[in-house]
Amino acid sequence: MKKSHCALVLGGYVNGYSIIQELSEKRVEEIILFGYSRELASYSNKIKKFMLIDKTPESMYRKIEKLHQEYERIIVFPTDDLQLENLYKLYNKINSFCFLPFNPENLQESLDKYVQYSYCEKLGIPYPKTIYVQKKKDLKNIELIQFPILLKPSKREDLKRKVFRNLKIDSSRDLNKVKKRIERYLDAGIKFLASEIIPGDENCIYAYVAYRDMNGKILNEWTGKKLTQYPDSFGVFASASNKAPDAVLLQGRKLLNGMDIKGIAQPEFKYDFRDKKYKLMEINLRSMMWHRVGNLSGVNLQYSQYLDALGEKVSPQVQIKNKDIHFIYLKHEIINLIWRRKYLRKFIKNIRESDETYIAVYDIKDIIPFLKDCMDTTSGVIGQFLRVLRIIN
Repeated sequence: MKKSHCALVLGGYVNGYSIIQELSEKRVEEIILFGYSRELASYSNKIKKFMLIDKTPESMYRKIEKLHQEYERIIVFPTDDLQLENLYKLYNKINSFCFLPFNPENLQESLDKYVQYSYCEKLGIPYPKTIYVQKKKDLKNIELIQFPILLKPSKREDLKRKVFRNLKIDSSRDLNKVKKRIERYLDAGIKFLASEIIPGDENCIYAYVAYRDMNGKILNEWTGKKLTQYPDSFGVFASASNKAPDAVLLQGRKLLNGMDIKGIAQPEFKYDFRDKKYKLMEINLRSMMWHRVGNLSGVNLQYSQYLDALGEKVSPQVQIKNKDIHFIYLKHEIINLIWRRKYLRKFIKNIRESDETYIAVYDIKDIIPFLKDCMDTTSGVIGQFLRVLRIIN
């Protein structure tokens, strides 16, 4: 006999494990994990089952169909853009028994950073000076904005094929060095955004995160900021906190409502001290790496989605702001300590200068994922050392 429903988490990295933690804390028992490999969350004792999938929609469909033999309804929690694209391709096949947390009418365009910036223009939201690079002839327009610039694909292409996530270009000379490489990507159909780099390091980056239901109502929301990133100021989360100004919340709401984005989404802004504005960097349309900050500060977006999918009442939650709460990913912080100069002071500040500090993945009652991550950190650091030694020799 089929069970009523389950929560299906896609991806077993830090963001996937944090979803599992939050749902488990809310006494959700039927948690299933799909992953491309045996990542840390696959070792959790909080999940009922782990299933390997590849990166194709066909593989995802086969495993979801198999899961549907056990559960009447499946509530899906994606953690990367490729998963969203594959779910979109499968929408008509699975939406009758799967809760899919996105707007099928505009998901594809909403994933495009150029479209996101176009909405900023319509809605009066600040964003960096940007050139859209669709064709080879557009490359000459890059010099219309001041160097240094950040070049990145308009959609997350690095999950599907070999291409950089972002590339810092400091001068016309540097642009000429990579021009042929960029032209090959353009020939392959990849489009780019070239944006001015807003001054300031990673602790100028803020996020608004919300769950907006299928009727277009924001049921819960929170804000926070990055403290540090890995491997540099243009990398991904290493440490974060629950502190952010009201302007970030207001602009985030305006974007999600104005673009009619549904599900869990995260507009990310960087503060520009030159004109004192918070400028949109990008919008993630799924749970990002440091979303655990939300439920550590009193807001349970993943559980809000879970309840909403079941037609149950979602109570509004107020984020804790009278405490400074830090969320630390030790793997990235340790590597930063080794490779980034003068990083020790930042590390100590992230660990100690807060009212409460939490370590990502660490759970004494579910310790194997943390130990697995520690092993991966050790092997990764050794691998980097060996690569450096080969280069030196």
